[in-house]
Amino acid sequence: MNLQPYRYVRVDALDFLKTLPDGSVQLIITSPPYNIGKAYEKTTSLEQYLRQMEPILRELYRVLAPEGSLCWETGNYIDAATSEVFPLDIYYYPLFRELGLQLRNRIIWHFGHGLQCEKRFSGRYETILWFTKSDRYVFNLDAVRIPAKYPGKRAYKGKNKGQLSGNPKGKNPEDLWEATVERLYDDWDCGIWDVPNVKSKHPEKTVHPCQFPVELVERCVLALTNEGDVVYDPFAGVGSTLIAALKNGRQAYGTELMEDYVAIGLERIGKLARDDLKTRPIYQRIYQPTGKDKISSYPAEWLENRLAELDRMLLDLQSERAEVERDLAERDGETRKAP
Repeated sequence: MNLQPYRYVRVDALDFLKTLPDGSVQLIITSPPYNIGKAYEKTTSLEQYLRQMEPILRELYRVLAPEGSLCWETGNYIDAATSEVFPLDIYYYPLFRELGLQLRNRIIWHFGHGLQCEKRFSGRYETILWFTKSDRYVFNLDAVRIPAKYPGKRAYKGKNKGQLSGNPKGKNPEDLWEATVERLYDDWDCGIWDVPNVKSKHPEKTVHPCQFPVELVERCVLALTNEGDVVYDPFAGVGSTLIAALKNGRQAYGTELMEDYVAIGLERIGKLARDDLKTRPIYQRIYQPTGKDKISSYPAEWLENRLAELDRMLLDLQSERAEVERDLAERDGETRKAP
């Protein structure tokens, strides 16, 4: 496919931003470092981490177009000493608000797999804060409409009584986005996007430990930009944001400090240009185990253990039953002896 112009460079985001004109980027979308000790970041205190990000945030605001959007995808900062959880979206919100950005949606990205925790519930979601620079912003609803759940629904009262009440192009996906057409019904309103994260068998998997799914970015690109617009990811990793933008006829900028990630990202973009890049389709059904295959069926060893537990429970119940019967018999005997 023919790609729009793009720039994907190994450089500090702040240095790159200073080269961009005011208002030149329509969509900024990224997942910043979480300050949790990944190979591409240095762990500091939460306060210092946020202070370090403030100069970048100011530059992002400057280069954002008047009708542009910023999508900031974050997880949690975990204190190494106490294991206390600090939700980063809550700490970022006032920083963006002070710049003058307006929050349009707080979207929950839900995924089904991840690290297993032992002393708290395992995390299975992250948050996307969608800000705009003003109350006039690009929002292409038709580009992200989904099939209506009840397309034949008609108005039951008022001047349009008896007429079809929906839109033939589909319904607003709201703010709960599932990963398939069949499950994309209540997306923007409920605030949960169910999109598989990039794990070992995901078709987009690279060496990056926290890789963005392309389809997650595509939804923002389609809704919040027009063809030819510039999309920028200041922490581009292996280039998923650039791929989502270029795949849909947008220009793309990306900056990344890890040389290996840039090399992988450029290779992926090359494959996209040759129509040889595998990505997960935006509305592909999420796999649901049938329970019939070996890996999703209950293991025989666990069934045998459960059977042994049930046998022990049965013996205990039988013993308790015998005790209750003896107690009743004794009480019945005492009743008969009473004058």
